[in-house]
Amino acid sequence: MYWAASCGGCEIALVNIHEKIFDVMDSFDFMFCPCLMDTKYHDIEALADGSIAITFFNGALRTDENIHMARLLRQKSQLLIAFGSCAAEGCIPGLGNLSSRQDLMDRIYRDSLTLDDHQGPLPATSTGVVEGNLTLPEFLPVVKTLGQVVAVDYSIPGCPPESHQVWNCVNAVIQGHPLGAKGAILGGGRSTVCAECVRTRTEKKIRTLYRTYEILPDAETCLLEQGLLCMGVVTRDGCGGLCPRVNMPCTGCYGPPEGVLDQGAKMISALGSMLDLEDAGEVNVDDYARRMDVLLEGIPDLAGTLYKYSLAGSILGGKRTP
Repeated sequence: MYWAASCGGCEIALVNIHEKIFDVMDSFDFMFCPCLMDTKYHDIEALADGSIAITFFNGALRTDENIHMARLLRQKSQLLIAFGSCAAEGCIPGLGNLSSRQDLMDRIYRDSLTLDDHQGPLPATSTGVVEGNLTLPEFLPVVKTLGQVVAVDYSIPGCPPESHQVWNCVNAVIQGHPLGAKGAILGGGRSTVCAECVRTRTEKKIRTLYRTYEILPDAETCLLEQGLLCMGVVTRDGCGGLCPRVNMPCTGCYGPPEGVLDQGAKMISALGSMLDLEDAGEVNVDDYARRMDVLLEGIPDLAGTLYKYSLAGSILGGKRTP
């Protein structure tokens, strides 16, 4: 298991298979996991091609080191699995594509309010010191998904993946069962979270959008119809509707459903038919625009909400610069 631009939650998902980890250890040798082991890159480079049975690759690709490891592990692995939202779609690191590389560096190392020195050095790929030369991976201009760099055999969705989905994948390989057609999303369904949500929908128009701390929703009615921006309508099913079951709107971590290329654009389309903008024939254009502005005030970070998990892998991809 390799981590690229990620948070470590995917490693926790692996450990959370609990005692079944012993079954994994009975069937596989752990070759490489920077979070848990001290295997070096040259150890992996020395392996014969295809000698790794399964690689779970988590994290988006933010540096040239991530790109190198994606290509190396593709070469050495029989199965390369995009593990979690970051690898499959870009996830939170992918939101960095809304800013240029220079803007990100300035914000972190020059403009942050917590800095004492606002003119300090920026990270460089090579820096000379008394002891020698220090090197860092290059911070690339854009975040990419694993599938944008190498061929991916399968994906396991989620942020992080649910542990039973991880075990189902590993156990299928142990038992010699097929995982499905190449490119399949393991554990994901073919519909949306709404299909497995227990809440009641009435096709009610949305008059106000709320943030989660502003209201206490009832436990039976569709959260979107109550004014909470629930992404379940544009998110692949398979999770069991876990978040809506505990009064929290779906944020979209299973990615777009089958046939949808851009999760954010699909949600914009859905909102267009659900928001109560009143009868356009009874109000003038200015009033209509003001009504839209008032509604959208309930989504202060539109891009970060609609593309929270999927920006890097979407049609939009990020901020377009000349």
